Amino acid sequence: MVANRGEIAVRVIRACKDMGVTAVAVYSDADTQALHVRMADEAYHIGEPSPAASYLNIEKLIDVAKANGIEAIHPGYGFLSENADFVRACDDVGIVFVGPPASAMDAMGDKISARKVAEAANAPFVPGTLEPITDLEQVRAFGAEHGFPIAIKAAFGGGGRGFKVITKPDEIEAAVEGAQREAKLAFGRDEIYIERYLSNAHHVEAQIIADTHGNVLFLGERDCSAQRRHQKLVEESPSPVVTPDVRDRIREVSVSVARQVGYVNAGTVEYMLDEDRERFYFMEMNTRLQVEHPVTEMVTGIDLAAWQIRVAAGEELPWKQDEIRPRGHAIEVRINAEDASKGRFLPAPGTIGRYREPSGPGVRCDSGFRAYSEIPRTYDSLIAKLIAWGGDREEARRRLLRALDEYEIEGVRTLVPFHKLMLTDPVFVKGEVHTAYVEKEMNLSGFTIPKPEPVTTPDAGIAASTDARTATVEVDGKRFEVKVSGSGSMAGGTAGPSAKPAPPVAAVKAHASGGTDEITAPMQGTIVKVDVKEGQDVKAGDLLVVLEAMKMENHINAPHDGTVASITVKAGQNVESGATLVVLE
Repeated sequence: MVANRGEIAVRVIRACKDMGVTAVAVYSDADTQALHVRMADEAYHIGEPSPAASYLNIEKLIDVAKANGIEAIHPGYGFLSENADFVRACDDVGIVFVGPPASAMDAMGDKISARKVAEAANAPFVPGTLEPITDLEQVRAFGAEHGFPIAIKAAFGGGGRGFKVITKPDEIEAAVEGAQREAKLAFGRDEIYIERYLSNAHHVEAQIIADTHGNVLFLGERDCSAQRRHQKLVEESPSPVVTPDVRDRIREVSVSVARQVGYVNAGTVEYMLDEDRERFYFMEMNTRLQVEHPVTEMVTGIDLAAWQIRVAAGEELPWKQDEIRPRGHAIEVRINAEDASKGRFLPAPGTIGRYREPSGPGVRCDSGFRAYSEIPRTYDSLIAKLIAWGGDREEARRRLLRALDEYEIEGVRTLVPFHKLMLTDPVFVKGEVHTAYVEKEMNLSGFTIPKPEPVTTPDAGIAASTDARTATVEVDGKRFEVKVSGSGSMAGGTAGPSAKPAPPVAAVKAHASGGTDEITAPMQGTIVKVDVKEGQDVKAGDLLVVLEAMKMENHINAPHDGTVASITVKAGQNVESGATLVVLE
């Protein structure tokens, strides 16, 4: 059973089919017609769209697994993939969890505990706290001792959630509050820790895999330095800034960390490489398959998803370390439903119209969607991952550019235009992008993504056919597709939707009305903070409201000087796109 959705569920289902293993999908109400559901051999409904009611519902997932003879569960990434309680729940009912044991996940899932493991394994790490901070004075004292900038990080979780950079003392209070709020919303816990922030550093990570026979292999490193909001945009292997000597040291440390914690299955040890490109520091270990694993697969020829399953079944890895010889270069870009105009990177969910993936030599596309499917607002904005392999980095870069030109996604704004810009940026071409480059040095002030073309109606011949239609039904929670003959339209028909997509995400707009301006929500989401009070005077650019949408926090700022006349929302409230948040006068 694949306890996930989207492109990673599709990826694992494909691995199962390649191995002759029955693949079982689960789905929420939002994913009834999703690609992973249609590809699986069986599929079972698990609840409402909210992750808490479906993909994060351990009890429901275990009940479905027990009722349907599931032997193993693959968690994908995100959701429950690094939840030790889920591993224990699987163990309690005799279901194999495709991943590390709960003990390793406990040790490495908590970043503070992971730092202690790394210390025992003689891994280098950035100066920082080994216990969660309890008051602001600890942060001030750390800044005074080590200097600024310093980083605030969530002790539990990753993906840039709960990560804040403090450049001067008067930013401490707001950064700590924001990091704790994000961590609580994303991971259910608000513990945070601090460490020295490395400027102009490179994000480099090591892919390891370990079996139950004592073998631990290093499968090469990936460079993930192209980021926005501490979330990755472009990944490649090998890293263009890692020398053979540094690679050998990264391998030794990564294998040592894995052995220290008793690790089994695929995992990633993440590091920051200092701007001198010699010193590197342990950050964390992700106890799961990474989003960017395809670049490692492309250069090693090893199917990581399949070997996760084989290792979980007790098979021994068939290679020795000196037999792992990566070949060529691979680059991956994340195709998110986002509007990167002017560097804002705002979520842009909606309905896809025509959809055509690129192909050709050295090109791979891992997608979770297809033509005329909906990108739900409930989950993250990843549509697909586009990967290109070449004999060297330049060939891979050019192939990826060609593939981006071939990619057709109608109806929604995506990061395709941004990636074309990125791949031709002189700094990227030279392989010198660091973690702050996109947000602080790349000039995106004039960059805009065009408004999507309207979704076209599917082929008229198909749409007009009424002889037989396919409908989706559920019997005791199990999904079936049945063919129904007769006329008339049916929900779930194969013709696809003819409705227009949701309008693209707009910038914050002020609507003049009787001397007041209504500050409206640029997208559907959840209010996580209201930072002003009625009657308060604000300056242009002051924070008014923090709105979370598709797992990203968006700051709604005052468009001009004024006074807060009224506030129409509160923290925790869900709002629709265009809803009034604050009225300024």
